[in-house]
Amino acid sequence: MHFTSYLSLLPLLGAALPVSASDPPSYDGYTLAWADSFQGPSGSLPNENNWNIIDGNLGVNNELETYRRDPYNVQTSGGTTLQITPRRASDGSWTSGRLESKYTFTPKSGGRTKAEAGIRFGANDPSTKQGIWPAFWLLGDSIRQGTSWPACGELDVMETVNGQLTGYGTVHCDVSPGGVCNEPSGRGKSISLDSQDWHTWSIVWDLTSGDWGSQSISWFLNGQQFNQITGSSIGNQGVWNSLTTKPLYLLLNVAVGGSWPGNPNGNTQDGPGAMMEVAYVAQYHS
Repeated sequence: MHFTSYLSLLPLLGAALPVSASDPPSYDGYTLAWADSFQGPSGSLPNENNWNIIDGNLGVNNELETYRRDPYNVQTSGGTTLQITPRRASDGSWTSGRLESKYTFTPKSGGRTKAEAGIRFGANDPSTKQGIWPAFWLLGDSIRQGTSWPACGELDVMETVNGQLTGYGTVHCDVSPGGVCNEPSGRGKSISLDSQDWHTWSIVWDLTSGDWGSQSISWFLNGQQFNQITGSSIGNQGVWNSLTTKPLYLLLNVAVGGSWPGNPNGNTQDGPGAMMEVAYVAQYHS
């Protein structure tokens, strides 16, 4: 496992400080609150004290995959990374991996909170990734207590579809269909990627203002902001609170098929070349 390409990104991350390859970066003005850098031998499941590893078909978004708690789909690499790999069986069915953090956090009132991951994609040519849908995102923990989607709040830090070198950052909230987040599409923006190699995806809640309308949530690729919402742009304090004052948890997954990307085609390849690889996931507060 070579991290030189990932480490080369550190100068682009604003005030990042030098770190070892297996550690999340440090940032001036932020304290690391929680992280997983996926230590472990090759072929092992990630730390289940940190993650719920989903096993089953969730029946959402018209996706095809069944998630498995199996190193064939979800494993530590032995090089301090996590590998989530979609696999196609001989009968044409698909399995993949989805992790949901047991850890939850609430954005810091009067301060800033950051959630971040270092991610790259498998080396298969993008033309062979029709239907492959990797994501790093957050859900409001209230969904675990019975609050419906999208009222629980969802913040997609990074999604890509079909191997396209485009990343999407999106918020889902309020009600569906319609509502202030234009559901089920949500409110989002995109940014182009220069490669499938290591990139750093971050989301920052800035709640330093006591005026909820002036507070913001911003999305970043390698320290470059590409999307932002504010309380005033949401225009509903109750909805804003669902995104900023309630506990959230972190998710990593690779879906296959679904309403957005469409299904795989005859060119779609599975295996390590189609995976999402994660160097670390971290949460910070100012």
